[in-house]
Amino acid sequence: MDWYVFPLVVAAGFAAGFINTLAGSGSLITLPLLIFIGLPATVANGTNRVAVLLQTTVAVNRFRRSGTLDLKRGLQLTAPTILGAILGAQIAVNLNERAMKFAIGILMVVMLVVVLVRPRRWLVGRSEMLAHRPGWLLLLIFFMIGCYGGFIQAGVGIFLLAGLVLGAGYELVGANAVKNLIVMVFTLFALIVFIVNHQVEWLPGLVLAFGNMIGAWVAARMAVEKGAKFVRWVLIAVIVVSASVLLGLSDLAADMFR
Repeated sequence: MDWYVFPLVVAAGFAAGFINTLAGSGSLITLPLLIFIGLPATVANGTNRVAVLLQTTVAVNRFRRSGTLDLKRGLQLTAPTILGAILGAQIAVNLNERAMKFAIGILMVVMLVVVLVRPRRWLVGRSEMLAHRPGWLLLLIFFMIGCYGGFIQAGVGIFLLAGLVLGAGYELVGANAVKNLIVMVFTLFALIVFIVNHQVEWLPGLVLAFGNMIGAWVAARMAVEKGAKFVRWVLIAVIVVSASVLLGLSDLAADMFR
C-alpha cells in the first residue's frame, strides 16, 4: 500500500468498528475500500475478517469488564453460528452477489419496521426468556445467521441483534455484548477458511484492524454509558443507510442530482 492510503484505511476502520460494535454493517464501508485499493473481492472479503476479529476482541473485553456480557448463554448461542460460519465461508465464492445484496436490502427494510414498532421490547430484556436454555428453533436461526456471517459479514450484527433481542430476550446493550462475543468466535473460524484458501492480505488487514479496534473501544464504552435508547437510534440509522446502499437507492438518488 502507498503511504497516503494508510490514514484512509485507519479512518474507515474506525467508522466500521464503531458501527459494528453498536449495530452492524460496518463492512459496507471497509469491503468497498479494500477493493478500491486493489484487492480482489474474494481477498477483500477474507482480509476484512482480520479487522473484525481484532475489533470484536476489544469490544468483548470492554463489555466483560463492565459486567454487561452474559458469557455462559453467549457461548451456547455461539456454537451453531460457528458451524454456520464455516459453511458460509466455504461457499462464499459460489453465490450471486447482486441477488444476495438485494435480498439483504429487503430484509433490512423489514428489520427497520420491526425496530420501529413496539420499541420497548428492544429496550427492556425479558427475564423469562433468558431463564431457559436456547431451543432448537433459536439454535437453527443462529446457525443460519452464522452461514451469512461466514459468507460476507456485512450486516450480520443487525441480524444477530434481532435474534438476541426478539428470540433470546436480551435488551440492546446486553445483546450487543453477546453479539460481539459470537462474531469474535465465528470470525476466527471463518478467517481460518480464508487463510487456507490464500484469500487474506495481512498488511491492509492489520492496518484496517488498528482503526477498527479504536472504533470498537469507543463504541462499547458509549453503549454502556448511554444505554439501550442510544443504541436503538444508532441501530435505526444504520439499518436505513444499509438498506439504501444494498437496494441501490443511494445510487438512484445520486443519478437524480447529476
